[in-house]
Amino acid sequence: MSTREKSQGDVGRRDFLKLFGAAGAAGAAASTLPLGGSASADEIMAATAANTKHHHVTAATTPHVGGSGYEFFNVDESAFIEAAVDTLLPSDSTGPGAKELGVATYIDRQMAGGYGKGDRLYLEGPFGEGTPEQGYQLPMTPSELIRAGIDDVNAFVQKNHKSTFDGLSAKDRAEVLADLEGGKVELPTVPTATFFGLLLQLTIEGYFADPMYGGNKDRAAWKMIGFPGADAMYMDKIEPFRNRPYKAEPKGIQDLI
Repeated sequence: MSTREKSQGDVGRRDFLKLFGAAGAAGAAASTLPLGGSASADEIMAATAANTKHHHVTAATTPHVGGSGYEFFNVDESAFIEAAVDTLLPSDSTGPGAKELGVATYIDRQMAGGYGKGDRLYLEGPFGEGTPEQGYQLPMTPSELIRAGIDDVNAFVQKNHKSTFDGLSAKDRAEVLADLEGGKVELPTVPTATFFGLLLQLTIEGYFADPMYGGNKDRAAWKMIGFPGADAMYMDKIEPFRNRPYKAEPKGIQDLI
């Protein structure tokens, strides 16, 4: 996922998301914990953890509730997340952006829940450099990783731009994320590639997940890619729509209850 200027692939980024959504939205819609048990999360975390210096953290930061409607992030953290998802996936002529679809709320709920607490991760030592096949190799839960990474990036931005991340212009935010993605910035507390990989994965998942998890407001991402949602039965659509486009209002899990 590139965060660079339009001339360097803005159209390609949106095309990728449409392809990603067409292939993966069904899984996100059906999952009871979209990130916690998904193979895609395991793969990206394993890939980004490879060839990265791992830093051990012995004490977890105490969670504290902040911004309106947030269960995990405080005011400063929620401002960072909103700015980050808006930079990674802004609105354009093809469809709405991540911020307006509530992706920040999706990420907040994941961090406040079982996935963020590491309920499905093996977090016992020893910890050391691992191969991609060995998966996540940090002594931190995902919520600890995200929180520490936000602090690291904000400290970097304050030092180099005299601002918070959310206070930067859209262009400067994109350049900071591009530097994180390209490994040009070494964060002091967490592996840069692992933090950026998790942030990107959460943004994509929140954009396409079932709305009951907080993102994909009004099923707008599904409408953009033509995904019909979590309808349990399509057999009755085969003959009436054979060789014709099937257009229907997408249904989320809660619509079927």
